[in-house]
Amino acid sequence: MKKHSLVQSFAWAWEGVIYAIAQERNMKIHLTAALGAVLVGVWLGLTRLEWGMLLLTIFFVLVAEVINTAVEKTVDMITTNYHPLARVAKNVAAGAVLLSAINAVIIGLLIFGPRLW
Repeated sequence: MKKHSLVQSFAWAWEGVIYAIAQERNMKIHLTAALGAVLVGVWLGLTRLEWGMLLLTIFFVLVAEVINTAVEKTVDMITTNYHPLARVAKNVAAGAVLLSAINAVIIGLLIFGPRLW
Protein backbone atom coordinates (compact mmCIF):
# COMPACT_ATOMS: atom_id res chain seq x y z
CA MET A 1 0.00 0.00 0.00
CA LYS A 2 1.38 3.39 -1.03
CA LYS A 3 2.00 5.87 1.78
CA HIS A 4 0.86 9.44 1.36
CA SER A 5 2.40 12.60 2.68
CA LEU A 6 1.30 14.11 5.96
CA VAL A 7 0.10 17.16 4.05
CA GLN A 8 -2.07 14.98 1.81
CA SER A 9 -3.51 13.18 4.85
CA PHE A 10 -4.47 16.51 6.42
CA ALA A 11 -5.98 17.70 3.14
CA TRP A 12 -8.18 14.60 2.96
CA ALA A 13 -9.21 15.04 6.59
CA TRP A 14 -10.27 18.64 5.93
CA GLU A 15 -12.11 17.44 2.83
CA GLY A 16 -14.14 15.17 5.11
CA VAL A 17 -14.93 17.99 7.52
CA ILE A 18 -15.93 20.29 4.67
CA TYR A 19 -18.13 17.54 3.20
CA ALA A 20 -19.93 17.12 6.53
CA ILE A 21 -20.49 20.86 6.83
CA ALA A 22 -21.68 21.26 3.24
CA GLN A 23 -23.85 18.14 2.98
CA GLU A 24 -25.16 17.28 6.43
CA ARG A 25 -28.09 19.29 7.79
CA ASN A 26 -27.42 18.30 11.38
CA MET A 27 -23.80 19.44 11.15
CA LYS A 28 -25.06 22.88 10.12
CA ILE A 29 -27.44 22.86 13.09
CA HIS A 30 -24.62 21.90 15.47
CA LEU A 31 -22.35 24.61 14.07
CA THR A 32 -25.09 27.21 14.45
CA ALA A 33 -25.62 26.17 18.07
CA ALA A 34 -21.86 26.25 18.64
CA LEU A 35 -21.62 29.76 17.22
CA GLY A 36 -24.47 30.84 19.48
CA ALA A 37 -22.74 29.33 22.52
CA VAL A 38 -19.46 31.04 21.64
CA LEU A 39 -21.20 34.41 21.21
CA VAL A 40 -22.97 34.02 24.56
CA GLY A 41 -19.63 33.01 26.08
CA VAL A 42 -18.00 36.18 24.78
CA TRP A 43 -20.93 38.25 26.05
CA LEU A 44 -20.73 36.67 29.52
CA GLY A 45 -16.94 36.87 29.74
CA LEU A 46 -16.25 33.21 30.47
CA THR A 47 -13.18 32.17 32.43
CA ARG A 48 -10.43 30.11 30.81
CA LEU A 49 -11.73 26.98 32.50
CA GLU A 50 -15.26 27.67 31.26
CA TRP A 51 -13.93 28.25 27.73
CA GLY A 52 -12.06 24.96 27.93
CA MET A 53 -15.17 23.08 28.97
CA LEU A 54 -17.29 24.82 26.35
CA LEU A 55 -14.86 24.13 23.51
CA LEU A 56 -14.39 20.49 24.55
CA THR A 57 -18.16 20.11 24.57
CA ILE A 58 -18.59 21.77 21.17
CA PHE A 59 -15.90 19.63 19.55
CA PHE A 60 -17.30 16.49 21.21
CA VAL A 61 -20.61 17.08 19.41
CA LEU A 62 -18.94 17.92 16.09
CA VAL A 63 -16.74 14.82 16.24
CA ALA A 64 -19.75 12.64 17.04
CA GLU A 65 -21.60 14.09 14.05
CA VAL A 66 -18.66 13.48 11.69
CA ILE A 67 -18.33 9.88 12.90
CA ASN A 68 -22.09 9.42 12.50
CA THR A 69 -21.82 10.66 8.92
CA ALA A 70 -18.97 8.23 8.24
CA VAL A 71 -20.99 5.31 9.63
CA GLU A 72 -24.08 6.27 7.62
CA LYS A 73 -22.15 6.66 4.36
CA THR A 74 -20.31 3.37 4.91
CA VAL A 75 -23.54 1.49 5.56
CA ASP A 76 -25.14 3.12 2.50
CA MET A 77 -22.15 2.07 0.39
CA ILE A 78 -22.30 -1.54 1.56
CA THR A 79 -26.01 -2.13 1.09
CA THR A 80 -28.98 -0.43 -0.48
CA ASN A 81 -31.29 -3.12 0.86
CA TYR A 82 -32.84 -3.05 4.30
CA HIS A 83 -30.86 -5.02 6.81
CA PRO A 84 -31.50 -5.03 10.56
CA LEU A 85 -27.80 -4.69 11.36
CA ALA A 86 -27.48 -1.71 9.01
CA ARG A 87 -30.33 -0.09 10.90
CA VAL A 88 -28.65 -0.83 14.24
CA ALA A 89 -25.33 0.63 13.05
CA LYS A 90 -27.00 3.83 11.88
CA ASN A 91 -29.16 4.16 14.99
CA VAL A 92 -26.26 3.56 17.38
CA ALA A 93 -24.13 6.16 15.58
CA ALA A 94 -27.04 8.63 15.74
CA GLY A 95 -27.43 7.75 19.41
CA ALA A 96 -23.83 8.81 20.02
CA VAL A 97 -24.65 12.22 18.55
CA LEU A 98 -27.77 12.44 20.70
CA LEU A 99 -25.80 11.65 23.86
CA SER A 100 -23.16 14.23 23.00
CA ALA A 101 -25.87 16.83 22.36
CA ILE A 102 -27.54 16.05 25.70
CA ASN A 103 -24.13 16.47 27.33
CA ALA A 104 -23.76 19.83 25.55
CA VAL A 105 -27.08 21.04 26.93
CA ILE A 106 -26.08 20.01 30.45
CA ILE A 107 -22.68 21.70 30.19
CA GLY A 108 -24.35 24.79 28.72
CA LEU A 109 -26.75 24.95 31.66
CA LEU A 110 -23.89 24.54 34.13
CA ILE A 111 -21.78 27.27 32.52
CA PHE A 112 -24.43 29.75 31.38
CA GLY A 113 -27.27 29.02 33.79
CA PRO A 114 -25.96 30.74 36.94
CA ARG A 115 -24.88 33.81 34.96
CA LEU A 116 -28.16 34.16 33.10
CA TRP A 117 -30.44 33.61 36.08
